[in-house]
Order: sequence, then structure tokens, then C-alpha cells
Amino acid sequence: MCQPRLRGSLIFAVITQKMIEKSAKVGKLHLAERNLNQEKTPLKVNVSVNVNENVSTQKLGRDYSMSTVMVVDDSVTLREMIADLLKGRGLNVTVASDGVEALEQIKANRPDLVVLDIVMPRMNGYEVCRRLKSDPKTQNLPVVMCSSKSEEFDRYWGMKQGADAYIAKPFHPQELVGTIKQLLRG
Repeated sequence: MCQPRLRGSLIFAVITQKMIEKSAKVGKLHLAERNLNQEKTPLKVNVSVNVNENVSTQKLGRDYSMSTVMVVDDSVTLREMIADLLKGRGLNVTVASDGVEALEQIKANRPDLVVLDIVMPRMNGYEVCRRLKSDPKTQNLPVVMCSSKSEEFDRYWGMKQGADAYIAKPFHPQELVGTIKQLLRG
């Protein structure tokens, strides 16, 4: 497998919403490159993958097709990448681009779990998490902080705000899915 080394950029594997095509039973893997010094530049690569015929919405170990996960991130690329990954696992996904929008949506339609970035405009993830955990209506809502802030102090501070898990970006897709699976099991 070729692993490109690009300085100043992050490469994220975006698993498309229609990962498994029913007729051909072939998945497509898309890579999106985001240059930190410039606007995002899509780099798409199609890869054929052999998949098991038994793959279904039970990829998380039980039927989670009714579970809704909210993805909160100000980066369109990351928001779409995480949303596509979770949709590919059979979850319903809603999105918000900042903390204020997230709180408004949660108040109107509470998800089963929130994946939350930290550094966002209008309201950061730490404050969103504090507000969710201090409200009796949302205090039991699982929160996964998913941020590029990867120092041990950042992890500590996120957990201190009430986060149920903390994942540093860039992350392995299976790490995020496994964490969500564990938290949705309760």
C-alpha cells in the first residue's frame, strides 16, 4: 500500500455513504487531502474492495440503525468525513458547524451521542460539553471530543468538562467507531 508523505497536509480516508454497492458488492474509498496552508483540495482515488455479503447496518455489533449521532466540527471536510464514516456503519447522522448551532439542534432534537470538536467559532467544544453535562435533560448524553489538540493536558481538560471519551485527530476510523459503539451500548 502506498503511503504518501505530504508536509503541511492531512489526509483523511472518507468512506462514502454508499460504501457497499448492492449489485457489484464493491466499496469505494475516497481520500481527501486538506492542505493546512491553502484551501482544501480534493484528491479522489477509487479503490475496489472485496466485501462480505453479510455486511449490514449491524456493523457495530447490534442494530444501531435507529441511533443518531451529531457531528459538530467547523471544518466541512472533517464533518463530512466523520458523517460518511458513521453513515457507512448504519447510523443516522446530523451535523452542526459550531457549538451554538449544536446546542440549538440538541434542544430541538436530542441525538443519542455527540462527536464534538474543541476549537470552533462562537462557542468552543469545552463550553458545549460543560453546558450539556450541567443540564439535567442532556447530562447523560454521551460526548466524544475529537480534536487536533492532542496534548495530555487537552485530553485531561476535555474529560474534566464531562466528555465520555477523547480522540485526537488524525485518528483511525476504527478507533472512533469502536468508541461510539462502546458508548451507545451504555
